[in-house]
Amino acid sequence: MTDLFLRTPQLDGSNEASMRLTLAAYFHDTFSRYESLFRTLTCDEAYYKKPISLRHPLIFYFGHTATFFINKLLLAGLISERINPAFESMFSVGVDEMSWDDLNESHYDWPTVAELAAYRDQVRAVIDQVIRTAPLTLPVNWNNPWWAIIMGIEHERIHLETSSVLMRQHALNFVQPLPEFTPCTTSGTAPKNTLVTVPAGITQLGKPLSTPTYGWDNEYAGRTADVTEFQASRHLVSNAEFREFVDAGGYQNDAAWEDEGRGWRDFAKATHPTFWVRAGDAWKLRLMAEEIAMPWDWPAEVNYHEAKAFCHWKAATTGQKVRLPTEDEWYRLYDVAGVAEVPESKRAAANIHLDHFASPCPVNMFAHGDFYDVVGNVWQWTETPIYPFEGFEVHPIYDDFTTPTFDGRHNLIKGGSWISCGNESLRSSRYAFRRHFFQHAGFRYVVSDADATAPNAYYESDRQLSEYAEFHYGDTYYGVDNFPKALAAIGIAAMAGKPVRTALDLGCATGRATFELARHFDHVTGVDFSARFINLGVQLAEQGSIRYTLADEGELVSYKTRRLADMDLENTRNKVAFLQGDACNLKPVHTGFDFILSANLIDRLYNPAPFLQSIHERLNLGGVLMITSPYTWLEEHTKREDWLGGFKKDGENWSTLDALKDTLGKHFRLMQEPQDVPFVIRETRRKFQHSLSEVTLWERIA
Repeated sequence: MTDLFLRTPQLDGSNEASMRLTLAAYFHDTFSRYESLFRTLTCDEAYYKKPISLRHPLIFYFGHTATFFINKLLLAGLISERINPAFESMFSVGVDEMSWDDLNESHYDWPTVAELAAYRDQVRAVIDQVIRTAPLTLPVNWNNPWWAIIMGIEHERIHLETSSVLMRQHALNFVQPLPEFTPCTTSGTAPKNTLVTVPAGITQLGKPLSTPTYGWDNEYAGRTADVTEFQASRHLVSNAEFREFVDAGGYQNDAAWEDEGRGWRDFAKATHPTFWVRAGDAWKLRLMAEEIAMPWDWPAEVNYHEAKAFCHWKAATTGQKVRLPTEDEWYRLYDVAGVAEVPESKRAAANIHLDHFASPCPVNMFAHGDFYDVVGNVWQWTETPIYPFEGFEVHPIYDDFTTPTFDGRHNLIKGGSWISCGNESLRSSRYAFRRHFFQHAGFRYVVSDADATAPNAYYESDRQLSEYAEFHYGDTYYGVDNFPKALAAIGIAAMAGKPVRTALDLGCATGRATFELARHFDHVTGVDFSARFINLGVQLAEQGSIRYTLADEGELVSYKTRRLADMDLENTRNKVAFLQGDACNLKPVHTGFDFILSANLIDRLYNPAPFLQSIHERLNLGGVLMITSPYTWLEEHTKREDWLGGFKKDGENWSTLDALKDTLGKHFRLMQEPQDVPFVIRETRRKFQHSLSEVTLWERIA
């Protein structure tokens, strides 16, 4: 059928001419459809009046998608000059909706609509020229400069949807119905919603980079989820079903609302769904460009807070454990329902991709197995805040597509809506919005004894903590071996022929040496004064991975995920324990060790001499104490009078090694000559600390 809105293309073709034609058609189809949407606006004033206070006016979105093309193609090297630097700065940022209580009244000197339309014509010509003439190597994939072209097209398709939501929130005099965006006219009695059992099973999330269609960074890699049995509502929650909650005083019932949702409700003064319009004793529904008599059998469109409150209310009234589905459960539902991807050349068996209507439709119109609307009609809120899959990487020309949403405040929506198209319509798509956000989104509920859980989304951003995470688990720089790993190897070698039951990593920081020692020892305890450092070690032991940001340049950062499995340390997770503690005041429980490592610690202690005088009490006879330090004595850590060395004593140089021999000599023997071990700490992409730590090994003899 020639009137179908083109699907996201297959990018693994081998015919260059065919690929150019495919991408040109996909680009122009998208660019034109986006411009046609803005003909919904009735006048120039409609472009400049904000539909809602928390987002830019629509003039921004009219320009934003065009400038995105230019900015990304410049980064990809497919063009070398800007068209309008002022526009390409003005329209580049400010897309994500702010918090509901974070109003931004910044003034922008917007261009006229005519000026921006002319600019879009220039952009269209430039992109068309690139597609027709730029060098092209096939296939088009993540590492191909042409990926930026697909990125721009899919980005504009996202904003086809988000702009339509803003138009739906605009004053009615600013919008008008269009023939190319015709809503559904079918409505009837809402079906009674029932629960259908979804059997336990395995589902796969994510996709490999080799997938021949475009994807956003958060979709790649993935994980396998083992989903327990649950029940899911056969239908999306209809307006009729949601009205039961409204009529029962659900919006006034504080017990149904979580703290964040209650805060939004009170701020918005919400008493019913945003798109419901009171008309005397009746209700109407606001669509994109008109109000219609309430179609009670259409899905209720709400934000996460409203969906969550409904579930709390329903749980209280039924006695069942009602909640929203997790992302894992939605994928399991998708698999069980036998849903297929949107077909290439015929209409989808779902209200999606603008194949049927420019609005929702009855919740019992599109069956998917025993369910309805597993995909399409409206997006479905989940309990799951978006998180990165193991192996997540940002694309170098769009490093902030997903990473700002890894904050625990953006929940995943699944399934797509009537206007979701291109990448949005794929099973693998992963989009998330702030919980107060209004999209063409509703929900279905599930009943399950299992709690809703999700992997950690957090990227550690504390600069010092991130530097130490990289120091312990990150890349090597300038050919210098990983320092904690090198120390552990020296210590393990010194234990030849000795018992290796227990070891203590004192001043373990983020814990790499603790894990490395556990290759050889039955159990290793890591102790550090910093609870934040310890928590990274705990996270690795519990989850096997950590995430953090690294400072690159100024405000620019890169994102890192490190896994024990990649360091061949997965088998050590059950052999370590991390505890907070003060090396100068250790608890009595820390005793009876065969080996103690004190790495780069003594010159950071506030009272190092008593530490050395009593450390033998923690070590078994014949055990080994390993001390390493660059001997960087600073008064900010240790009072001058408490330094062990680094000064004149009786008129002669007195080094820290002299102090170690003097203090430890009563209970230890120096096993071998001291040796220097280098280490490098990365501060930014172009700034590093290179240091030498002196390593001494001491055997307890008394």
